[in-house]
Parts: sequence; structure tokens; C-alpha cells
Amino acid sequence: MTRSGTSRRTFLASSSAVLAAPSLRVPGFHVGGRDEIRVALIGAGGRGTGAANQIMNTKGNTRLVAVADAFPEKAKRSIQNLAKQHPEKVDVPEDRIFGGLDGYKSAIDAGADLVVIATPPGFKPQQFEYAVKQGKHIFMEKPVAVDAPGVKRVLVANEQAKIKNLMVGIGLQRRHETQYNECVRALQDGAIGDINLLRVYWNGGGIWYRNREEGMTEMAFQTNNWYHFIWTCGDQICEQHIHNLDVGCWVKDMWPVEANGMGGAELRMGGDHTKSQIFDHTFVEYTFPDGTKMYSQGRHLGGQGVFTHVAEYAHGSKGTSVIGNRIEPFEGEVMRFRGGNGHQQEQHDLIEALMRGEIYNEGDYGAKSTFTAILGREACYSGRVVKWDELLEKGKDYCPGIDHYTMDTEPPAMPGDDGRYPVPVPGQHDPFA
Repeated sequence: MTRSGTSRRTFLASSSAVLAAPSLRVPGFHVGGRDEIRVALIGAGGRGTGAANQIMNTKGNTRLVAVADAFPEKAKRSIQNLAKQHPEKVDVPEDRIFGGLDGYKSAIDAGADLVVIATPPGFKPQQFEYAVKQGKHIFMEKPVAVDAPGVKRVLVANEQAKIKNLMVGIGLQRRHETQYNECVRALQDGAIGDINLLRVYWNGGGIWYRNREEGMTEMAFQTNNWYHFIWTCGDQICEQHIHNLDVGCWVKDMWPVEANGMGGAELRMGGDHTKSQIFDHTFVEYTFPDGTKMYSQGRHLGGQGVFTHVAEYAHGSKGTSVIGNRIEPFEGEVMRFRGGNGHQQEQHDLIEALMRGEIYNEGDYGAKSTFTAILGREACYSGRVVKWDELLEKGKDYCPGIDHYTMDTEPPAMPGDDGRYPVPVPGQHDPFA
């Protein structure tokens, strides 16, 4: 729901109004005379397994036919769990289970029509690019990259996806929830007048950590602990806070031109930088082209009395809004909104669109929301005012040579002689080198 009909359109799927790129009408989903949608899962962790389960919960004739994960034992556990819930929809024999960092290619090539990409974000650009090259429909979790080169790679591949009429869904599930769609539409239609300030939050507790196993290479350890390394996760602002940033940009129907911020790595893992290199708190001031500001808080800090909050707010000349929940005009009645479960709804929307022969593409806003998070991260890491255009053109490559990584490759972030991983220091970190 947006004022700009040239970049996105609204269509209805099930009970929810869904924001999407312009849809293309293609023949109904029949591949080789089949009405079955064959699915390959790339990345068999909690989110990947969840997305596959939600796809099989839809009305579509779906079948899981291949699974790839860097750790094949994780793929096997995912298959076992999914088979318990959907025994008639899981058909993944041993020869269609793939491990290693290049196993995604074999899974994509194993007869799939739709590829689910739910791997650590640093690996997604190459996997998305390959899936598009092979002509597959794609659902990819957010964020879609960790740096400017990765974002550009996704944007280029997405142009090819459009040419090939490929479905591209991105896991920014708030855009598939009725409560958000209705609220954003009302805000864009002027329910609180001119919006002059946005505030977005993802302040929560800590995250998981997996101990180093005997015989593990450094690459295997970091891949298994992908949330603790910049090159694999992009930091908390990318991996989680992207949802809130995306909502703010959606309301404005534009992307920020610059950001400045602050943050640090003080208390995560007890301040033990032998286990993690990402920040545990960030604060960013984004500036949109019209001068509007969006203030962002992201934090992973627990403890008694610590302020935890995940939400988005808009302030306008005629009222305020808790976005997706309610609109409170200065004069008049409060408007309230209901209807969530976006993780499931986004799969209903995707599969039902394919069944109807409609193709929509969310790749551009998935990439640009990812880059909004990257812009804020680099502002916090460096202490500089960072410009969107400059960072997109010249931003640091956190995953050099990633197409050739194996479990024996030395990863981009290596510990020093003291065992500590490098942590960005504001005033010293260069976002362009």
C-alpha cells in the first residue's frame, strides 16, 4: 500500500492485503505437466525449517525434494522434523541431502521449482544469484547481504529474475500482515498529517552461542556461530533490526540518504571478544531525502530493569502512531489494527500467487532495506556521517572471494595472538577499506 503505484502494487491473498512489486500474469504453475511445486531448502536452521514448514502448511501441492546445509547432520534433523509434520510432502532421500558451503548448487539443481534460501546472510548473494541463473522461483530470508558488494550483487541478479518472470519473496513478513498494511496505508493517506519523525526499536536480550567442537576448523566454527561475526550476519542491526527499519522506510516510501550513529561491543558474552565481534548496542539517526529523521535503537543487553522493546512509531502534524497497532490523531477517534502471523501469511501469499499464475518480486525492497541497516551499521562502526550513494558505490567488502570458500578456508575475521576477534572502533574503522 503506497502512493507510488509504479514501484509496487497491492493485491489480496487469503485474508491479508499484501505489499508487492507489480505482478506479472503467467500461466498457472505447471512444470512438465505437473501441478506440484517442488521445493529445495538451503539452510536448515530454525528459520529455514520454519519457512519450509509454513510452505507445506499452505493449500498448494508442495513437496520438499532437496535440502542443503553447511552441516549435513543439521539438514537431516530438519528433514526428520518436517517429515513428522508433513509425511506426505517430504521426499528427500539420502542422495538429495547436501553439505558443505557449495552444497546449495546441488540442491538447487535437484529438480526444484522453488528455492528457500535461509542461510547466514553473508552467503545469500551468491546463492540467490545462482538460483536466478538456474531459473528458480525464490523465497529468501532477510537480510539479503552483509555489505555493499553483496547488496549490489542481489540487485543485479534481481533484474534478471524480473526478466525471467521469477517469483522473489523476501522474509520481511510485516509487509504481509493485515495490521501493518492497513496502518501504513492510512498513514500514507494522511491519517496523522505530515510525518516528521519516525522511531524504531529492536531492544532485546542476548543470543545463542555454540561452543567450539574438537577438530573444528575456524571456518566451520564461525559458520556454526554465524550470528557473532560481521561477515556472516552483518551485526544485530542487519539480522533483526532490519524489520523495524524496513517499516520506517515503507511508511515514508523512500530510503535514507545518510546516517550517523554510535554503538559498541561492551557486554555481549561478558565482553569476551574471543567469542564474538559484533556490537551489542547501536543508535542511528537516519535522514530521508525530504529531511525527515528516523531514530533507531538496536540492543542485545539483558538484566533486571533493562528496557526491552520491539516496535515502530510515527509522529505527524496531526497525530501519532504505533505502526501496525494503532493511530492516535490529536483530534478524533483512535484507529486500531489487527491481523498478524506474517511468517505464515507470506507463504500463503507466495504459494497462492504461484498457483494463480501471478509473479511478484520483493527483491528490490529486500535489498534496499538490507542496505539501510548496513548504512546505519557503518555509521556506528566508524563514527562518521555516511552517505547512501557513496557507501553503495565504495563500501567495504566483508566477504572477499566468498564464491571459493570451503570449510578449510581461512575466514575474513581471524583472531589475533591474544585470541580476540577484531571489533570495529569508532574513529578508527573505515567503511570504505
